[in-house]
Amino acid sequence: MNGFSSGFPWSAFALNLVWAAGTSLAVMLATFAVAVRIGVHRIVDVAWGAAFTAVAVVTFVVSAVEGDVVRRLLVTVLTAVWGLRLAIHIGRRGRGHGEDPRYERMLAKAPGNRNAYALRMVYLLQGALVWLVSLPVQAAQYVPGRPSVLNYVAGTAVWAVGIGFEAVGDAQLARFRADLANRGRIMDRGLWAWTRHPNYFGDFCVWWGLFLLTCDSPAAAAVSVVSPLVMSLLLTRGSGQRLLERHMADRPGYAEYRARTSGFLPRPPGRQRRRSTS
Repeated sequence: MNGFSSGFPWSAFALNLVWAAGTSLAVMLATFAVAVRIGVHRIVDVAWGAAFTAVAVVTFVVSAVEGDVVRRLLVTVLTAVWGLRLAIHIGRRGRGHGEDPRYERMLAKAPGNRNAYALRMVYLLQGALVWLVSLPVQAAQYVPGRPSVLNYVAGTAVWAVGIGFEAVGDAQLARFRADLANRGRIMDRGLWAWTRHPNYFGDFCVWWGLFLLTCDSPAAAAVSVVSPLVMSLLLTRGSGQRLLERHMADRPGYAEYRARTSGFLPRPPGRQRRRSTS
């Protein structure tokens, strides 16, 4: 047990878990209050990235006398860059639009008060997921000793691949949609020719990269590995890829796009690539 823990400060980390839970809850409750006031719950998607950033910053502050400052600063900056980029992107994408159809369909079936149902099934659930998925961010702040070069480079590199796929894929899709000549077409260019979900693959890499930054401590890694595992499951089998493809399945041309393009892990597009219409 002593070798496993390797000086990992369990009592301080346990207190940090409370701080992180409170931070995530505060962000989600504040977002809920704004959403009720404006009558649109889609802003919770903006709060998703912002909540991770808030958890990283609070954890950085409360761990000030514990882990290595290089690792603490690195994991905080990487998380904030990812979270704020995502929040800004989603905020810009949804500006001027009404309720997200996903939430509209869900709330239309709500038993009783719609807002109370949204609080339970959206805000509190997402707050709990932020707390769970952010475990590598929290645990890395408490790992004693300098980061090993291997974990330092590998974690940052995998994170960089992830945010690159997200940012480039989102930018390519935004430009595609802005061009009226593409109205009614399936996006099958750029990274979208390599994988049907470059943004989901990017998320996958970001969280495995952050997990690698905990791997100098077996204890921290054991606590944290649930995060990328849960995120991978959500992206491929939960609210990510499966639900989106179910929504897209009936669009003309999507079956052909799906047949020739990787569903998740990127692979070079086939030579016989043709444009589809929808």
